[in-house]
Amino acid sequence: MNDIVKDSETLIGGWIADPTIAKFTVLILGLLVIRFLAGVLQSTVTRNIENPQRVHTVRHLVSGVSYLIAFLFLTTMFKDRLGELTVAFGVASAGIAFALQEVIASVAGWVALSLGNFYSTGDRVKLGGIKGDVIGIGVLRTTLMECGDWVRGDLYNGRIVRVANSFVFKEPVFNYSSDFPFLWDEFTVPIKHGSDWKLAERLLQESCREIVGDYTEKAKEQWKTMVRTYQIEDAMVEPMVTMIANDNWIEFTVRYVTDYKRRRATQTQLFQSILEKIDDNADKVGLASATFQLVETPPIMNFHMVDSKTR
Repeated sequence: MNDIVKDSETLIGGWIADPTIAKFTVLILGLLVIRFLAGVLQSTVTRNIENPQRVHTVRHLVSGVSYLIAFLFLTTMFKDRLGELTVAFGVASAGIAFALQEVIASVAGWVALSLGNFYSTGDRVKLGGIKGDVIGIGVLRTTLMECGDWVRGDLYNGRIVRVANSFVFKEPVFNYSSDFPFLWDEFTVPIKHGSDWKLAERLLQESCREIVGDYTEKAKEQWKTMVRTYQIEDAMVEPMVTMIANDNWIEFTVRYVTDYKRRRATQTQLFQSILEKIDDNADKVGLASATFQLVETPPIMNFHMVDSKTR
């Protein structure tokens, strides 16, 4: 029994004395300590942050820093053998970089999103040709609840789309709600020639004030902030009605500001109000429409008969 114990102690002592095993032991313990400290740091830093998006971003940043520290710790532990593997690491790194270039670009895109304020969770964006609301931002992909496609208007169609973060470097990123959560929208109303066009213009303006008046006041405050932040003109936010006359009718264009999520609903309310007002003044104002008259095709002569008579 004593011989067995002595042999075990000798074996354990040999393992401990082996420099390679000792290094691996220190490496494992070091990685565990780094992981533990990263978890403690994540909990401490995010404890007083109320914004879920910022909590998510800080957690990812701390994780990224911890991985970097772990990599540096690993290279420090085996720096005496790195010289022999420099060429191999160079070739392997080039191959990995080529094979994972899209992944690397997506990670770089995530870093840009975290620091550049392109968009955040809840924003409505158009990214990589896909329009929708951002419901998640990962290290590699942004998750969108898609709008449009076979569904008309800015309404959900039910599809969840994941777009690579690398698209922030490849294509423009359209944000519908970040700094100015309102959109300009417009539509045309054709009025018959001979109608009281001044009354028609006044009716359209009244409908705009009734339906989008609240949006206009809120948009004014938001636009003032935009003017102070960016070098842009102090644009007209109030509803605007313009007109042109052509051969068919008098065409009015109604332009107004609306909430980016209620564009279609606001347009419906405006049309309802306008139609009601025109119906109440049907003797003075009438909607125009294009009328097409189909006529019969004239009979086609029998060319064979004509040819025979000529002969």
